[in-house]
Formats: sequence, structure tokens, C-alpha cells
Amino acid sequence: MASQHEVVAENLQGTVSKNLQDLLQELKSDRKKHLQEGARLQEQLKQSSQMLEKAKRKYEKAHSDAERSLENYRKADADINLSRAEVEKHRIVMNGKVQQCEEAKNEYAAQLQTYNNHQTEFFSQSMPQVFQGLQEMDERRILKTQESVFQCAEIEKNVIPIINTCIEGIAKAAGNINPTQDSKAVVERHKSGFPIPEDVQFEDLSQGQPVDPAHSSPAAHITTPSSTLKGGTVSGKSKKRGGIFGLFGSSKVDDQKEDFSDLPPTQRRRKLQQKIDSIKKEMSKEQSEREGILKLKDVYANNQALGDPSTLDKKIEENSQKLETLTRELQKYEGYMADAEGKTGSSNSLPGRRNSASEDSHSLSTSGSGDTPHTQQVSAPGTPANQHNVYQPIDGDEEGEDEFDIFPVIGRCRALYPFEAINDGSVPMGENEDMQILEQDQGDGWTRVRKNDGSEGFVPTSYIECHYYDVDQV
Repeated sequence: MASQHEVVAENLQGTVSKNLQDLLQELKSDRKKHLQEGARLQEQLKQSSQMLEKAKRKYEKAHSDAERSLENYRKADADINLSRAEVEKHRIVMNGKVQQCEEAKNEYAAQLQTYNNHQTEFFSQSMPQVFQGLQEMDERRILKTQESVFQCAEIEKNVIPIINTCIEGIAKAAGNINPTQDSKAVVERHKSGFPIPEDVQFEDLSQGQPVDPAHSSPAAHITTPSSTLKGGTVSGKSKKRGGIFGLFGSSKVDDQKEDFSDLPPTQRRRKLQQKIDSIKKEMSKEQSEREGILKLKDVYANNQALGDPSTLDKKIEENSQKLETLTRELQKYEGYMADAEGKTGSSNSLPGRRNSASEDSHSLSTSGSGDTPHTQQVSAPGTPANQHNVYQPIDGDEEGEDEFDIFPVIGRCRALYPFEAINDGSVPMGENEDMQILEQDQGDGWTRVRKNDGSEGFVPTSYIECHYYDVDQV
């Protein structure tokens, strides 16, 4: 389910978000252009209004001067004391003022006509065009937003079937919960393996029976929720009962011993088995790394241009030392297991695996000599990683293969979706096809399976529903 949410997020970021960001930049540019055009038209109308006001003031001043000069001329013409030359002078001044007034009047009339034309054009054509552009821009924004919403819905719609399948799986898993079986699993996990204490014997002191300090008090045989004295022995030592009784006692836990001998028998065997499995898993990992170094060394030996084979000797030696250390650890814990199970002997070696660093070094040296070169396969993108336990025969192996070439069945799986094998090592599968699990996902997203026709290979882990046997045994 989380992977589908990631798919939704990637699609939204790759398509919807990118388109919206491009649209945002385009709308910003268009809006700026329209607003600048509107501001320019307003400035033109304002300048035309200022010129009209200036022409009007000029006309008013010229008209006032003409009226004043006309009044002066009339007074001079009526005054009998003034000479004819002075009257003529007043007449010339009056004519000049009247002419200036007419010119100012004509200029004012022309400027008024220009302003009226600009104002009519501004309110009937220019600004409506600007507003129309802004409206079309906003409609385009709304349309693109609508398309983005449709895209989001389509992306969500595409993953709904898969999410519904996941939800059905969750509901199915919840329906498979069985309280009785779960409680039995808890009881099984906390079983101690100690026998039930024997009845306390009556001690008749009147008959002269000796008093046994170990049985002198009934408290020595009383089973308490936290511990039981003399409940059992491991290696001849008295042990305290643990397991489920520890649920009612103190939560303080002392440091466990290396061989887990401080635990009850059943829990000790379980802990030892877990430790053995952990060591085997680590050995498998180191063996896989060793095989990779071997192949790389063979490649360097066949083509010196790629690298010097001697540079890998240190890594090979370190890997051999790790394998030898793990082998000794495995032998030690197998001995502890044999002691816990009461066996006389323990396994000293792993079948089909070399037990010393010298044999590993010998196999490494012989493999690098060119007698049996290892093949280095180059996988296409998406091919299952080679970190799974798939090994090539190594010089020095008598049978040519070891225990890691045989994969036991560890569970079953069902295909949730069909898959077409397009890479080496993968196998195709149909929807709802049942298969056996041979190897868990090692972190590369692939799981090794075996089909009903016997073919084996890798399939995507996210395409199958897994059910492991070891989960049922817990």
C-alpha cells in the first residue's frame, strides 16, 4: 500500500505539479503584461486631461486679458483729453489681445476634442480589451486547474484496485487472527521443560529418621509464580524456573550466559537454535561475498586492464578468517545444543563446507590459476541481484556443489498480479498462481520461487503474497 502511495506521489510531482508550475509562470507573465498595458492607457488619459486643463487655463487668461483691453480701449476712445495716437495704441493692444484669445480658444477646443476622443477610446476599446485579456487568462487558469484535478483523480483511480487488494489482504489477515492459537503460541514459547515437582514426603522424627536439610521445609517444594526450587537440573546444577512464570516476577534480567545455561531447557534450546541459524545466515553471506571476490579475481586474471588480481588477496584472506571464525562459533553452539539435548557428540563441521581458512585459501588460489575460470554475468537493469545464495562450483569441491545449491521450501506464495519474465533469472507468473518459496527477499526486491511445473527463478516481492512456514511454528 505504501508503494502505491509513492507511485501516486511520483506521478503527481512528475506531471500535475510540473504542469501547474509551468502554468503559474505563464500566468504571471501574461498578468504583468496586461497590467502594464492598463497602466499605460491610464497614464495617456491622465496626460491628455492635464493638457486639456492647461489649455483651458490659458484660454481663460487670454479671454480675461481681451476683455480688459477692450474696456481700456472704450475708455480711451471716450476720453476727449487723449490724443488720437494714444487711442490708436489702445486699439492695437485690444486687437492683439482679442487675437490671442481666439488662438487660445481654438487650442482649447482642439485639446478638448482630443481628450474626449482619448476618453471614449479608453472606456470603450482600450480598457475593455485589457479586462478581456485578464478574463481570458483567468479562464485559462481555471481550465488548467480543472484538467489537473482530473489528472489527480485518474492517478488515484489507477491505484485504487491495488490498494483495495491490499485492504482486502489486511482484512483477511485480521480475520485469520485466532486468540486461542495465539495464546497457545505464547504458552509454547514460554515452556520451561522442567518436570513437575514430586510430593513432599512425611518425615517421622519419632522413628529416628534423619532430617534431610533439602527436604526439611515444605517451602523447598512449593511452586511460586516466580520460581521453583529443585525444579530441574542442567549439568547437575540447581535451576530456577523461568518461562511464563517470569511474567509475574521482577522485570530485572541478569546478563545471559554464552551457552544460555541460565534458561530453562526448552527456552535454552530455542535460543541456541536461533543463534545457530544466525551464524549459518552470516556464513551464507560471507560465502556469497567470497564467491563474488573469486569471480572478480578471475576477471582481473583474464583481463589485466581491468585490475590487478593481487589487490584482492587481502580481502580474500579477511573473508577466509571470518569464515573460519564463524565455523568455530557454529561448532561451539552446536556443542551447546547437543549438551542441551543430552547428546554425546556434536557436529564439528558443516556438510559440504570447508572448515579452515587453509582450504579456502587453497580453493582461491586454484580458482585463480585458470584451470576452471568462473563466468561473470552482467545483468540488465532490474535483474535480481546476485546476493542470494546462488553459488558456482569451486575448485576443490568433490561433488561440484554444496548445500547452498539446494534450496528447501520455506513457504508458499500467491501471485497478486501477472508478471512477464524479461531478465535472466526471473520466471513469469499469472495472477493467483500458487508457488513455493525457496529463498526470502534479501533486500533487492526479488524472491526465489519454484512453480508447479518445477521451474525456478526470481519474481518481484511486491507482486506476491508470502506465507512462511517458520511463522506458523512460532
